[in-house]
Amino acid sequence: MIVSISNNKTILLTGATGYLGGNVLKELVHNTTYKIIILKRSFSDTKRIIDCLGTVTYYNLDEVSLEEIFLENNIDIILHCATDYGRKSVDPMQVIEANLILPVKLLELGKNHGITCFINTDTILDKRINHYSLSKKQFKDWLFSYRESIACVNVTLEHFYGPFDDKTKFVSYIVNSLLEDVEKIDLTKGEQKRDFVFIEDVVNAFSKIIDSSAHLKKGFFEFEIGSDSMVTIKELVLMIAEIMKNTKTALHFGALPYRENEVMEGLADVTAIKKLGWSAQYSLYDGLKKMIDQELQEYNKNI
Repeated sequence: MIVSISNNKTILLTGATGYLGGNVLKELVHNTTYKIIILKRSFSDTKRIIDCLGTVTYYNLDEVSLEEIFLENNIDIILHCATDYGRKSVDPMQVIEANLILPVKLLELGKNHGITCFINTDTILDKRINHYSLSKKQFKDWLFSYRESIACVNVTLEHFYGPFDDKTKFVSYIVNSLLEDVEKIDLTKGEQKRDFVFIEDVVNAFSKIIDSSAHLKKGFFEFEIGSDSMVTIKELVLMIAEIMKNTKTALHFGALPYRENEVMEGLADVTAIKKLGWSAQYSLYDGLKKMIDQELQEYNKNI
């Protein structure tokens, strides 16, 4: 794990109850000396971070104004990990609220209250894919417009995966379907090439970026996070099936069409993050093996 230098800085973290934000929070709480403030809602599911709640300050967004939070705290860095993927036929306004309106409000309040850095979590997806990717790219434009006031950092993530992620995410969906020995999985031809990066590598990248933010001046900075290698979707699925030794589930490649505006190759440019001393430590096989071992152990406990 990356250990931060001693400091008295305060980080305001959004999305802490989600998969990415929860893993980042645990790293910050257990291995750094930052003061952490998290934003959540009174009804948020906090099971991912229950062991951290006693060591952080938290506010429920449905019970307090954002302005009040900034008046009560001297916030140095905003780390925006909250996101709404727009799955399950979610109202587009809900996606826009999480991915655009909330971070713009935080950006403006942060500038007015003297933050030094805003770190945004972006997606590699093309803005034409869906409401989620469009809203994320729109906020990137807003972030860029504040570059003369604060250090604006945009972190673009390739497809990250890890144990106990949301089951609607592709890797988790495949792993859980194979754990259940489902009869079949319908897939595209699987010719798309993707860059998959393990969650622990992503968290360590954020640690590097957060610590380096103390040296950033006003401006716009971009980092892409990935494994620096690509595999096809078909190769990924077959690798998961091989690790799990699943021979029962039929993998129907070609049963589904490619989605409109599908990107056929996606590879992160890790040049900038490597300059901070970061590189991915997990190969795809090793990351999947660690994920599957943990998922399988939990699965066996519950049957």
